[in-house]
This record gives sequence, C-alpha cells and structure tokens, in this order.
Amino acid sequence: MDEYACPAVVDRPTGNLTDLVVDNATQAPHKVVFSRRAGDRWLDVTCREFLTEVSAVAKGLISSGIEPGDRVGLMSRTRYEWTLLDFAIWFSGAVTVPVYETSSAEQVQWILSDSGAKACFVETVEHEALVGGVRDSLADLDHVWTIDRGALDSLTGSGIDVDDATLETRRNAVAGDALATIIYTSGTTGRPKGCELTHLNFLSEVANIVQAAGAESGLSILFHEEDAATLLFLPLAHVFARVVEVGCVMARARVGHTADVKNLLADLEVFKPTFILSVPRVFEKVYNSAAQKAEVAGKGKIFHTAADTAIAFSEALDEGGPGLGLRAKHAVFDKLVYSRLRAALGGKTRWSVSGGAPLGTRLGHFFRGIGLTIVEGYGLTETTAAATVNRPDHNRIGTVGRPLPGVTVRIAGDGEILIKGGIVFRGYYNNPAATAEALTDGWFHSGDIGELDGDGYLRITGRKKELLVTAGGKNVAPAALEDRLRAHRLVSQCMVVGDAQPYIACLVTLDEEVLPVWLEQHGKPAMSVADAAVDPQVLAEIQVAVDQANASVSKAEAIKRFKVLPVDWTEETGELTPSLKLKRNVVMKEHADDVDALYS
Repeated sequence: MDEYACPAVVDRPTGNLTDLVVDNATQAPHKVVFSRRAGDRWLDVTCREFLTEVSAVAKGLISSGIEPGDRVGLMSRTRYEWTLLDFAIWFSGAVTVPVYETSSAEQVQWILSDSGAKACFVETVEHEALVGGVRDSLADLDHVWTIDRGALDSLTGSGIDVDDATLETRRNAVAGDALATIIYTSGTTGRPKGCELTHLNFLSEVANIVQAAGAESGLSILFHEEDAATLLFLPLAHVFARVVEVGCVMARARVGHTADVKNLLADLEVFKPTFILSVPRVFEKVYNSAAQKAEVAGKGKIFHTAADTAIAFSEALDEGGPGLGLRAKHAVFDKLVYSRLRAALGGKTRWSVSGGAPLGTRLGHFFRGIGLTIVEGYGLTETTAAATVNRPDHNRIGTVGRPLPGVTVRIAGDGEILIKGGIVFRGYYNNPAATAEALTDGWFHSGDIGELDGDGYLRITGRKKELLVTAGGKNVAPAALEDRLRAHRLVSQCMVVGDAQPYIACLVTLDEEVLPVWLEQHGKPAMSVADAAVDPQVLAEIQVAVDQANASVSKAEAIKRFKVLPVDWTEETGELTPSLKLKRNVVMKEHADDVDALYS
C-alpha cells in the first residue's frame, strides 16, 4: 500500500471565511482586490469597499429573516455579484447552496428542496421563472431575489436598521467547523449528492497554498506575484473556481469575473491576468484554434514546426536542459509564434492551473514550451478542490503532482486513491448511507484509480466505476485512450466502450468549428456534421487519430472499431456536466443502438 503525506504549513486555521474580508479592510483598506465589470470598463473595488458592500447585503439578509445555518441558493453565471453574495451569506451566518445557471427545472427543484433552502438568488427573469415553476414544491423557500432586477439595492435598503454590532455578533458566532456551503455534485451518474464543506475545509485548502513557502507550496507564487491577478471564467458553482475565489481574497490578489467564454480572449487581452484556471478542453481549443488560423493563413507548416520545437524544449527542461541548437530555434519561434500566443492571453499570463480532467502530456509540454506553465492538479468537490497539485517550479508533466501541505494520499490494494486531511468534506447532506460508503476512519474513497511514484507524485490511471473489463478479462481504463483521441483537432468528444464485450470500441463526435476549415484545406465541399460523419476521407482522418491513441496502449486495450456520430455532445443536450465531464450513463442510454452496432 503506497502512501505519501505532506506536512501541513497551517495545521488548523482559526476563525471563519468572513475574517478574510475584515482583515483585508483593516490591514490594507486601499488595496484593490476586485475589478468589477461595468459595460466595457473594469472598475476597481478596494478591500474597504468590498467589506462595505458585503456588510450591507448581509444586513439585508438578516433583516429578511435569514438565520444562522439557513441555506441560501445562488443561481448565476460567474460575475462579481456571485462572490459578493457568497461572502454576504457567510457574514449572515448562513450557508451558500450553488446552483448551476444552466440547471433544469428538475435539478433546481431537487437542490433547493433537498437542501431546504430558505431563500434563493437568481440572476435573470428566466431563472426567476424557472424557480417559480417549481416553488409549490419548495415548502421552506421564503424569498427569491433576482440580481438583474435590483435585488441587491433592495436588500441593502431593507437592512439599514441592522447595526454593525448585530452583524459582528452574527458573523463571529460562526465556528470554523460550521457548514459554509453545500455543493451538489455534477451528477455524471444518478441524482446529485450535496457535499457538505465547512469554513475549515476552505481555510485548510487555501491557507496551505497561499501562506506556504518553498518547494512544497509552490503555488503561492501565483497569488503573491507582483500585480497578481486572475480572470475567473469557470462556473463559481464549481468548487474549483470557488477555492481560487477564496484564495485570492486571502492573498489580496486582484480578481475579475466573466461568463462570456466566446469573447474570452478579448477579455484576457484587456484584463491582463498573471494566472488563470481552466479545464483541459479550453487549452485544447486554444491550441486547435491557433493551428487552424495558421493553416488558413498558409503558415501551417511553420506553426507545427514551432509546436514541435516548444514540446522538445519543454521535454529537455526535464532532462538536463535544452542544447544551444534547440535554444536558438526556440528563440526564433518565440518571436514569430509564441509571443503572439502569450499576447492573446493578455501578455502577462505565466501560469495556469488545470483540473477536472487529464490535460495530456503533449499539451502540457507545448504550453510550457511557449512560456505558459500549466500545473495540473487533482481533487473532487469532496476534497474542497485540489488534494494534489504540481508546483510551478516542481512540475512533473503527466502527473497531477504531490499532495498539498496537510494532505495524505494512499493507494489502496485495488488501486483506489484514498485522501485524508483538513480538506476532506464532512459528509453528504441528508445521505448517511452515501457518507458511510465514502468515508472510512477519516479516509475519503475517491473512486479514482492511480499510482504514486517514489517522489510522491500521483498519476491518475482511471476511474474505479468506469474501468472496463472485456469479455477476455482485460481491465481497460478509458481515460488514457479518450485523452489521446480528443487531442486531434477534428474530435470534439469521444467515449470508449467495451465492458463485457470481445474488444474495445469507441463513439466519436466531430468539432463543428474545426470541420469547415478542415474540409476546405482538404479540397472538399462544405457539408453538415451528419454528412461528414459518413464521409470516407473524414473517417480516414479519425482512423489516424484512433491509431495514434492506440499507440499508447497494448493490443488488448486498443480500439478495434469506432463510429462517428452525426451530433455532438454538449451540456445543453445533457451528455456533459457543467464542468464538461462526460455523463457516460446518459451516452450509453441515448446511443445504445450505436454501441450495439459496433459489436454486430
């Protein structure tokens, strides 16, 4: 049984999350901690101003009857008000219950009813109507406040009679082990479960990153660089972005918010973050988009040579350093290609944290080679986001790093990853059976399969429940093949199948944005995705991608057949979670006939 423990820097943080805001306003009142979007402009918000706004909204909550421990729903895109409301709810002593803004009526009803939410903030009138449609089944729900209809101004006005002493008493009464939030899992299988995270869970996570120094923390450099800033664009309903939100407040690093992913590059150019956080699919899109633009401009050969050089340069950094020839070649491409890619990300971005799914070795080396180091981490909602992470100066590409300070990782006899530490949640809300299954003697059973190397770096090799066992008895982890397949620019999504079957097969969807350019480059007429799914030349190209993926596994694990589908899988159509994870059970149900055809 392998095990690796990293000693805590901050063993047991004191206080609660509201102390961060109060301390900031007291110690650095004029320090800018947020840049708030106002049309085409960004308006700075200082530590003192943030405390004033948070306090005013919290007083409104108290005057509206919100009591300590009450659950308050928050359904909105990523925006400044999300963070403002999160801290205001905590100041009032209540518990934040995030709801993805893309949630269905059934999901909204389940989350608000299961959590017993007493109030809910929604962003738009459409959200208001969605909650209104299920409100008859929500016996505990007293208030629905719509952000875009002036709810914050109304709340601030209603709390004018609540004095500072009352608010101070309310927030100070919240213990560190008190519930801070209930985050409902994305639900890749079954009904979402509510993960109970305490103030101490969040503080254990961020304090051991932000306040640490030296090799074991590493990530603290992201928060303490000169002019440290990040632009949040992932959903704050997800624990990954939420932890960075809290970490930035603790470190007083400037934060901006945007939910407009289509205009993300334009926002990055203006905001100029020093670090970003994302999921692998975004980096895949950035790479594929850059390659596509280069090919359209007739510079495809130059780009791909530059990409190969960046990868070789990064790989050499782990093998004693690049030689003079490679350095010279890299310097040329830095002026021609890499500097433009960095400029597209704002020009100041040096670091990125990636989570949610494996990034892939090739992309990791490519981005480090162009001057943007992506550090991969691993964790779940149940571990308050990251349990392990690579450090910028100790980055072992292809792994998800070593445990954070205060965290111990153990590999069980069957390969399952077990996690212990102050970051581990206290259980599933209203679900003692699921809690007992997930937690044993303080160890969280992740359901993921992995291995630790001699230096404590963790490598994820599969998911316990997703492990395929062929009819011949071969265990196959789909992730290794799927990661390779998605690296091809024509591939949008894919799912490897083969449980109890004679061989491994795969369903593939095409990238609708890349397809038209690929067709033009290959002298083919424009066609729909459905037509492309049966086009011989397109199928031949996908076969190339499959062959490349198969090169990473044994013959028994290799994909023998595949089918390209006439549609893509998206969050809107139900096959992906809001954090872009594949809902395998949904895909298997919707495409049962397609899977059967692969074995007929």
